[in-house]
Order: sequence, then structure tokens, then C-alpha cells
Amino acid sequence: MPALSRMLGRECLSILLFHRVQPVQDPLFPNEVWADNFRAKMSLLRRFFKVLPMASAVELLAEGRLPPRAVVITFDDGYADNHDVALPILRALGLPATFFIATGYLNGGRMWNDSIIETLRRFAGDQLDLESIDLGRHDTSSLDARRAAIGTLLGRLKYLPEGVRRQTVEQVSELAGVSLPNDLMMNDGQVRALHREGMTIGAHTHMHPILASEDGQRSQDEIEGGKRTLEAIIDAPVRFFAYPNGKPRKDYERRHVDQVRAAGFAAAVSTAAGACVREADRFQLARATPWDIAPGRFAARLLLSRRQLPAALV
Repeated sequence: MPALSRMLGRECLSILLFHRVQPVQDPLFPNEVWADNFRAKMSLLRRFFKVLPMASAVELLAEGRLPPRAVVITFDDGYADNHDVALPILRALGLPATFFIATGYLNGGRMWNDSIIETLRRFAGDQLDLESIDLGRHDTSSLDARRAAIGTLLGRLKYLPEGVRRQTVEQVSELAGVSLPNDLMMNDGQVRALHREGMTIGAHTHMHPILASEDGQRSQDEIEGGKRTLEAIIDAPVRFFAYPNGKPRKDYERRHVDQVRAAGFAAAVSTAAGACVREADRFQLARATPWDIAPGRFAARLLLSRRQLPAALV
């Protein structure tokens, strides 16, 4: 199988992106990763790939000395299940990972998208009426309908100014009449525990804004503030950054790359799809996100992504 061998051995770096790893499969989002599924995928990575810490991977990439099938595992946002569910699996398999954390949601906070998701999950009725805030009526009579409503609302709200979006999300939850959880994100102690276990802690701004929607001072404050907060929590330098949402040109611009570099980071990751080669801009490293649930298909998609270079950076 020479073609497969070439794909496996290509000197490039795949940076994988995860968010949550729930204890059991979520009936509302059955295609999201859960503990047994994550364990199977990580076991496959351990067997067939070389999983590297972020610092080693960035250094070896720049030097052109990557081992075959080099992979980095990353998580975005700072969910508590990263500590409670993912960490024990990674520890048992001896795999390093990097956790990019939005510090504004630590210690009982909740990201706006999770407020929408949990509102629709907990809403008791068959139709959610949001016409009073110009968001229409939404069928909630089945799990499929609730998923569709979540997708619609997330799409409508995602690129609103942060303050407007926050207020609107609060109104949605109030109109639904639900109580929302305050334990979705990590606390400071869990962040320190990840660091003590040898995991890499990376910055992901403070409040996870779309940087392209912010003025220069606000984006700089977000980039630098998240870094400072994490360094105070773990009492160590934070060297890596992930752009919120992460799509080049749409979510961040060249000025933000310059701000990240000026803030003292060693490298940064985007969500541009593809693999990283030696010539890659280390402040716009691509990430692969194989979405397949079946571990075999996950691996196949990861291999295919190693043939793809990101199409457009800033």
C-alpha cells in the first residue's frame, strides 16, 4: 500500500481540535465525543501516530525534524469535562495535550453558546416563542427539532457585538423559564491540576470574542489579559494561543496575528483546516478536526487531512 505509506509518513504536523468530552453519549448531540469514544480514538493515536507536546511539535516543525505521523492534541475553551473526563484517559495512555482556556468563564461562568444549548435542552414545552426579541418561534417537540433550533439561534447570534449577544442570550433563557448550570467550565484548581499533570496550558482570550469584531485596544486587552490570568493561576509562562472561532479573515485579521506575536507567545493556532508544514506561519497553525464518530473513520479522515494545506491565511 505505497500510497497509504506516503500519507502516513509525510513530514507534516496534524493538530487536532476537541472541545468537550462528555462522560456518556449526549442524546441531544450524539455525534459529539464522549468518554468511551475518546478513549478509542486516543488509543488509535497512541498506536499509529506520534503524539507530541505543543512545544516540541512547534520546535521540530520549524527545524524540519518532525517524526513520521506527528500529531498534537488540543482542546478549546476550558470545559470542566476536559479535566474530569479527558485528563484521566490521556494520563492512562501517556498522551500529552494542550488546553486553550478562555479565562472569563472559569469558576462558574458559562459561554454564550452553552447558554443557548442548555436552554433548549431544558425547555419544557413543544414550542419556544422568541418573537418578542425578534428571534421567531422554534419547534422543540423532538430532539431533532431542538438541535435545529439550537443551530438556528447560534447562527443568528454568533457575530453580534459581544454585549448585545450577551443580553440577547439572557433574554432567551428568561423567556424559556429555565435554570442554567454553572459547572460546565473549569475552576482555577482544575487548570492547575492539568498543568501539574504535564499538560500544556494555552490562552484563548478572556471572554472569547470574535477578534475581527473588536477594536484594536479591546482585542489587545483580550489577548494579553487571558495570558496574564492563566500565568497567575499556574505560576508559569503561557506560550501558546488559539484564536477564538479561529477562521482566518472572518474571525481574526493580520493585526491580531501581530498582537499575539507582540504579547510574547511562541506560536498560535487557527481553525483553518489542514496540516502544518515547515514553511507554515507559526502564528497561524492549521488544525484538523476529524468529526467522524467511528475511530476507524476518524483515523482515515485524519490521514486525508495530512494532504491538505490551509487555503487562505491572513
